[in-house]
Amino acid sequence: MKHRTYFDNKQLNYIIENGELSEAAQMLFELQCNDWQMCRDNYEQLKNVRLKEFRFGSYKIKAQYNPGRLISTSAKVDPKSIQERKCFLCEENLPPEQKGIIYKNSYSILINPYPIFPIHFTLTNLQHQPQRIIDTFPDLLSFSKDLSKKFTVIYNGPRCGASAPDHLHFQAGNKFFMPIDDEADLISNEFGEIIIDNEEIVALAVDDGLRKFLHIESANENQLIKFFNHFYKVYSDILNESQEPLLNIISFYDSEFGWRLIIFLRAKHRSHHYYEQSDKQILVSPAAIDLGGVCIFPREEDFNKLNEELIKEIFSEVFIDKSLLDKIIKSLNHII
Repeated sequence: MKHRTYFDNKQLNYIIENGELSEAAQMLFELQCNDWQMCRDNYEQLKNVRLKEFRFGSYKIKAQYNPGRLISTSAKVDPKSIQERKCFLCEENLPPEQKGIIYKNSYSILINPYPIFPIHFTLTNLQHQPQRIIDTFPDLLSFSKDLSKKFTVIYNGPRCGASAPDHLHFQAGNKFFMPIDDEADLISNEFGEIIIDNEEIVALAVDDGLRKFLHIESANENQLIKFFNHFYKVYSDILNESQEPLLNIISFYDSEFGWRLIIFLRAKHRSHHYYEQSDKQILVSPAAIDLGGVCIFPREEDFNKLNEELIKEIFSEVFIDKSLLDKIIKSLNHII
């Protein structure tokens, strides 16, 4: 496993060469916070964000008032806006203070200077190419395994949460920060319908009343890739999509049990609340972290309005309906 770093730091290079990517990422975070004042300030401010917690039966959804995420939440991701701005993930456009670790000569592990997680990374492809999961799903699995001692890895689709849909990237953040890291098994046992269950792989379709998702577990990488490819084709066909269908993924790896994937099944990027005028508007743009149980609100007035009913409204709009979930289950069962 070959990694190299932009830093001339012997200790960091030693950690990387010995394959401890989680430890190297932790050290990268500490070095960047020490050397880059804006980054350090933003992580310090994160310690003071306000939180709310709402119970939905056996699971919870948190809300975070985080003004530092205003740019990302309100990002214009239409083709014209993307074409007119510089790509902020391309190396030549990074802030001069921003350093990273090169991963397998294909990605750069960069600290996210506008964090949600207490330690938050953007895992950026070295080439400027579109956000696309069907070709890069193995990279998601690789990242989540190599960073697994400390971090969970996420993917946001180009039309449902990626603020740079023109540049391939994943994100990583602290394990167990999102409630679903702890609650996935409990939720799936209560609300899941088995699609496949054998010695190699377990997959369930879940409707927990707020979210529709697939819960997939396997220690066999090839089986995961095979199942994901089946799912991707079924999902695209059912939604009649020529582009990437709307989805978000959380990938959690455990050295004993292997990978656990949560694939959120989306109907739209943003609910109508985002497009309302004046005091009716609620600036919320759900992506993987929100759906994993930490909803981000960059404006205080929106955070103050939040209640269980509003969360239900937002989530019900951005997820597919039960009839589509049933079609996906039926089609996957037929293929398998």
